[in-house]
Amino acid sequence: MNNDLSPALTEPSWLTPCFGVQLSKACAQAFSTMKTSAASDGIDLMPCSGYRSFERQLTIWNNKARGLRPLLDANEQPLNYCDLTDDELVDTILLWSALPGASRHHWGCDVDVYDAATLDVKQLQLVQSEYNAGGPCAKLSEWLAQHAHEFGFFLPFQQGLSGVSPEPWHISYAPESTLLLRQFSSHALYQVLSQHDICLKAAILPKLEHIVAHYVRKIAPIPASLRLNNGPNG
Repeated sequence: MNNDLSPALTEPSWLTPCFGVQLSKACAQAFSTMKTSAASDGIDLMPCSGYRSFERQLTIWNNKARGLRPLLDANEQPLNYCDLTDDELVDTILLWSALPGASRHHWGCDVDVYDAATLDVKQLQLVQSEYNAGGPCAKLSEWLAQHAHEFGFFLPFQQGLSGVSPEPWHISYAPESTLLLRQFSSHALYQVLSQHDICLKAAILPKLEHIVAHYVRKIAPIPASLRLNNGPNG
C-alpha cells in the first residue's frame, strides 16, 4: 500500500476473503477475532461492505448525481433531485457517499457492519435509526463503542466530529487506515478524476481541496489507546 490511488483502481493482491467481503489480511484477522468476542456477548457481527473498487464507487456516485438513487439530507430525509444546483448536489452526495478515489473502502481496512442476529442483510438499509436506541443494531452499536478499540478498530464518522454524516455501522482498522490517510494525495485524486467520466466534474474539481479537507481528512479522533501505536490522524 502506498500514497497513490492504486488500491482504488485495481483490486489489490493483499486482499483476502472475510465473511463475504474482501479485506486486507491484517484487517480480516482483527475482524475475525473481534467477531468471536462479539459472539460471546450475543452479537452476530457481520460485514456487509469491505473493499470497494474505484469503478464501483464511480457507479454509486454517478447514479446519485443522475437522480437514479435516493438523495438524503443530513437528517436522512429525502431530497428532490430537480431542486438542487450542481454545487448543492455535490455537497448532498458527499454527506453519505465518498468521491470515487476518496472512499475509505478503497483501502481494504474499513468495514460496514451489522448484527445478523437481529436483522437480515436483505432488510438492512444502513441508516442511523437501525443503530440508535430501539433499533435492531443498537446493541451492536453500544458494543462497538465500548470494545472496537480493543481490536484496533474505531468509528471515523461521528456526530460533529467528521465531515461525513454519522455512520455507526462504519468501522476502520486504525493500524492501516491511519497511515493511508496520512499518505492520501489530493493531487493524485485530481489527476484520476480528471481522466474519468464522473458526473458533476465541473463542480467537483475547483473545490477538490476543500472536499478532501472536509470529507476525507476530517474524521473523529482515534482513541488514545490506538494513537499510542499509530501516531496522530493524518
